[in-house]
Amino acid sequence: MRTTTTLVVWDLPVRITHWLFVTTIAVSWWTAEQHMMDWHQYSGLTLLGLLVFRIYWGFVGTSTARFSDFVRGPRALWKQLRGEPSLPRTAGHSISGGWSVMALLTLMLLQVGVGLFVTDVDGLESGPLSHWVSFDTGRALADLHELIFNILLGFIALHVAAILFYLLVRRDNLIVAMLNGRRRNPPVGVTVEHVPAWRLLPGIALAALIVWLVAR
Repeated sequence: MRTTTTLVVWDLPVRITHWLFVTTIAVSWWTAEQHMMDWHQYSGLTLLGLLVFRIYWGFVGTSTARFSDFVRGPRALWKQLRGEPSLPRTAGHSISGGWSVMALLTLMLLQVGVGLFVTDVDGLESGPLSHWVSFDTGRALADLHELIFNILLGFIALHVAAILFYLLVRRDNLIVAMLNGRRRNPPVGVTVEHVPAWRLLPGIALAALIVWLVAR
């Protein structure tokens, strides 16, 4: 009988940020649908802060949180899709999972970045940086803002489909792993490098500073 082992793969900052991404995107959608634009702007600024922190943590955080751990080129992705066994083993994201993460982060950055410059039809409920662009540009960016969000929804659907595939086919519950941080039966010999908690502070400060500069 095979003994089940677990390994703490996802640190608390990654897990909290992940679920706040989920919550904030849902709130952003709902507030836009209900024309609650003040709250829509608050959720957008929250998402901006989360993105700044996650990018920071992608360079200095736990080894599985770092972009260097899961960002690989197209050749490595092709090898994974073909099932070649020569790829390096990792406890965190697979190569395709890493591409998914980067796609989602990029789309969220574009969504928030464009939203900062959007101009409302009557010009009263616009993005905090909308005064930097003309009214016509702001209106064009509003259409782009909506388009990017629809593309983002498509990638979120693919992300959920991949999670269901791992759950139903590979019997690997990634939802639980993103709640408690643990993966079952990680590759033999793979370890996770954790980092001291003080590294959180510069990332939190940087995120708060950027949100304050944008919102003031």
